[in-house]
Amino acid sequence: MDTALLLLILGWAFVLIWVPLTVLSQRKMHPKALFTLFFAEMWERFSFYGMRAFLVLYIAKEIFSGLGDSGSMERSVGIYGAFNALLYAAPIIGGMLADRLFGFRRAVIIGAIMMAAGQFIMAFNAATSDTTFLLFIGLSVLAIGNGFFKPNISSFLGTFYEQNDRRKDSAFTIFYMGINVGAFLAPLTCGYLAEKYDYSWGFLAAGLGMLLGLIVFWRNMSKYEDKGNPPDPAALNKPVFGIPQQWLVLIGVLISIPLFSYLIDNEGVTSYILIIAGIGVIGYILISSLFFTEDKQEGQRLVVFLFLFFFHMIFWTLFEQAGGSLNFLTDKYVEKHGIETSMFQSLNALFIILLAPVFTWIWNSLNKKNLEPRTPIKFTWALLQMALGYFIIVAGARSVLGDVNDGALIPVVFLVFMYLFHTTGELSLSPVGLSVVTKLSPAKTVGFVMGTWFLSISFAHKIAGKLGQMIAAPGNDAPPAEALSAYIDVYLTWGVYITLGAAALLFVLSPLLKKWMHGVN
Repeated sequence: MDTALLLLILGWAFVLIWVPLTVLSQRKMHPKALFTLFFAEMWERFSFYGMRAFLVLYIAKEIFSGLGDSGSMERSVGIYGAFNALLYAAPIIGGMLADRLFGFRRAVIIGAIMMAAGQFIMAFNAATSDTTFLLFIGLSVLAIGNGFFKPNISSFLGTFYEQNDRRKDSAFTIFYMGINVGAFLAPLTCGYLAEKYDYSWGFLAAGLGMLLGLIVFWRNMSKYEDKGNPPDPAALNKPVFGIPQQWLVLIGVLISIPLFSYLIDNEGVTSYILIIAGIGVIGYILISSLFFTEDKQEGQRLVVFLFLFFFHMIFWTLFEQAGGSLNFLTDKYVEKHGIETSMFQSLNALFIILLAPVFTWIWNSLNKKNLEPRTPIKFTWALLQMALGYFIIVAGARSVLGDVNDGALIPVVFLVFMYLFHTTGELSLSPVGLSVVTKLSPAKTVGFVMGTWFLSISFAHKIAGKLGQMIAAPGNDAPPAEALSAYIDVYLTWGVYITLGAAALLFVLSPLLKKWMHGVN
């Protein structure tokens, strides 16, 4: 049995034991809806991270292979950055539509259907033609579907808890573990099928995972009829130009697919649109919080949200090299011991599955002693761990730099420990961030503010794509030592120095942010 297949079998066996134990240990503390949303999100993440694990490799090796190693990498990380930027910008519209028209429940269902369709389009393309046309259509449908699904399932979970419920952080950490169960199984399963057999099999498995998530959600959410419904059911069928409003919106969604395709293909245009959209959305929140919010505390909490938005963006800019440049680094310069490149994407999720209960226990224990750090301090800790992870992979790359022209490869232990510290940083930031957004947001706009939160990840992906293109800059004819040096330079400057500077700045600002949070933790 080959190493990759053995890891696949062991991964599924581990999850089938671990997940029931975790659910049973927490079932009395939280409402049952948490675990329904846990499994729905788990399968959605299986779908997304399954595709993400090998997407840049597929684009580089099958769609743009004629451009050479450097050219195909530059094109693929640019497309990857633009796609993910739109993927995380779309939740602003999806969250707003849920707040004002569809409600969380219907928005999640619409998103799940579209994301499954997007994966099947990608599978068909990989099996038949490998055209750029179907590539961009499939990515567009995925991005738009994510806009409906991603912010609203998190916001839906928040409705089952009071605003300052002390169980909320632990609930979102458990939910986040569900995300990462899917993210752990996805590279092992979809990545194995894609690289071992055919990329179409990887996309197909991802699409089937999304369908399972939709079925879990659809069947179980009927038990909670009082949650996640449209704010005004009559407005759904209110005619606009003679067409029911909900159908008019869905027509607009279909029309937007070719627009998203154009933007993914033309990443420079996407950059300008994101800048304009970001200034508009952030400016709107800032002006509203300073001048038009009747409750002063509510306004100051929104200002805190904007500060956290910035540091959240920096963290994810470096973290999201995992699906881009770090995938190419692993493919070319890491000793993989018979494991497929995309399967290493499961390391981050595996560490989260193992450590999420530990972090839940830590936060709860510190909370009982009134010692739990505030969110800004948790974010500072996350940035420090991100910097440590990049310091480790840079050290690994430097250790073989003199011999890489002769075929020397980075020992895999450096990659493993980099992902370990990136994961502990993620656990200090991401689930806590999701929770604090629902606490800092005014009740009437929680979907919009949650969508804006994902805009920080949108910016991060776009910047991450640019960093990947900087790494690809030496060109196709560059010797391995020069190409590896490009990784070292970018990771050291951005992953270590800039990240450490951001952590220091946030630490200095933390007392002011704590004051403006007005009791929110």
